[in-house]
Amino acid sequence: MASSDKRKQSLYFPEQMLKEIQEEAARQDRSLSWIVQKAWKIARKDIMKYPSVNEVPDDAPDDERGKNE
Repeated sequence: MASSDKRKQSLYFPEQMLKEIQEEAARQDRSLSWIVQKAWKIARKDIMKYPSVNEVPDDAPDDERGKNE
């Protein structure tokens, strides 16, 4: 049986986002960690499509993602 790596990590979320995650965790009777891990597994392919900071050309307009999040 493979053991899982359970390193402790602090993550910071905007207050409203954290509240929504907590509500969903309570609704599903799951931990916050479980909800975030499942969300990452679902979203990671889309997130990996975003260019890294080093891949954005110098003449590209400023990145507007996340300004209102």
